[in-house]
Amino acid sequence: MALALRYVDKKGQVNEPFIGLVRVSDTSAKSLKEALTLIAIAKKHKEVETFFAIVTNVLNVIGVSFKRRDQLREHQAELLEQLLESSEVQTGKRLNQERGLQRPGDTRWGSHCKILDNFVILFSSIVHVLGVIECEGDVNDMLQAEAFSSNIKAFEFVFLLHLMLKVLIMSNELSKALQKKEQDIINAMVFLDITKERLQEMRDEGWEPLMDEVSSFCAKHDILVPKMEEFYIPGTSKRRPSSVTYSHHLRVELFYAVIGLQLLELNSRFDVVSSNLLLGMASLNPANSFANFDKERIMTLAKHYPDEFGELKLRDLSRQLDTFIWHMQHGDPRFSDLKGIGDLAKALVEANLVETYSLIYLLVKLT
Repeated sequence: MALALRYVDKKGQVNEPFIGLVRVSDTSAKSLKEALTLIAIAKKHKEVETFFAIVTNVLNVIGVSFKRRDQLREHQAELLEQLLESSEVQTGKRLNQERGLQRPGDTRWGSHCKILDNFVILFSSIVHVLGVIECEGDVNDMLQAEAFSSNIKAFEFVFLLHLMLKVLIMSNELSKALQKKEQDIINAMVFLDITKERLQEMRDEGWEPLMDEVSSFCAKHDILVPKMEEFYIPGTSKRRPSSVTYSHHLRVELFYAVIGLQLLELNSRFDVVSSNLLLGMASLNPANSFANFDKERIMTLAKHYPDEFGELKLRDLSRQLDTFIWHMQHGDPRFSDLKGIGDLAKALVEANLVETYSLIYLLVKLT
C-alpha cells in the first residue's frame, strides 16, 4: 500500500504527498466491497469457501471451450421452451433473453449475485453439459465432470446456493451505493441499515421459507433431500456420520452461521463511530448546492474531535453553520459548482472566508 500524508495547506489545497510503501493486504475498493459480501464469509466458513470453489470450477469447465458454451445455449433454448409451455416464466424480451454464465474472476464486484442467480436458473443446463462432458470428454475431463456433477447435485450445495444468493441479494443495494461517489455516503448508510435489518429478519423468520424453496428445487431436479432428524454425513456417504443431525447442521452451522458472519462483518466495518464520521463528512459535501447538508450530523462529527471542539467551540460552530448554509444555498457563485470537500476548503480560502467560518474550515481540514 502507498502511504501518503493528507493535509490542507494555507491556500486551502488538499495535498497528499507520497511517503513510502507499506506491505499490507489488498485495500482496493474492489477488495473492500468483496469483503462486505462473500469473501469475508468464505474465509471464515469452510463450507462456504468450498461452495464457491465448486462454483468457480464448474464455470471454468463449462466455459473452457466454445463447443461447451454452444451446448449450454442449445440446451438452454430447449429448457426455455419447456418453461414457456408450462407457464413458469412470462414472455418478454428481457425475461427471455439468453442468460450466460460468467466466471467470478472475469467480473466486477456485485456480479457474484448475478452468477448465482444464473446458476439457479441454468442448473439443469449445467447438469446436462457436465453429462455430455462425462460421455464425450477425455479421461481427465470425464473425471472432473463426474465429480462436479456429483458436487452440485448434493443437497448441501443446493442449500448453500440458495442461501448465499439470498444473502447477496439483500446486500446488493448497499454494494451499489458503496461504488458511488462521496455524496452518496448517506444513501449507503441508509442501505447499510436496511441490509442489517433484512438479514436479521431472515435469521429470525427465513428458515422455513428457505427450506421450502430448496426442497422444491430439489424435487424439480431429482436431488435427494436427506431426513432432517438423521445424523449429518459430511461429504460422501462412505464417511461416518457426525454427532449432529442434518437439521442442526443446516440451521445452526450454515444458516445461522453465515448470516451471523455477514452481520458481524457489517457491524465491525461500520460501527457507530465510523458511521457518524462518514455521515458527517457527507453532510459537509458541497456537491449539488450542499444537498446533503445536515447540521446535526456535522455537530456529531465535530464531537469526535474533543481536543479541537470543546463545549464553547461547539456552540460557536452551531451558530456558524446556521449562517454558513444560508450563505451557501443563496446563490454565491463562488460555491455553486463545487464537487467535494477539497473544493470547499480551497474555495473558502480564495473567497477570504477562512476567518469568518474558521470553525467550519477547521472541521473541513480535519476530515
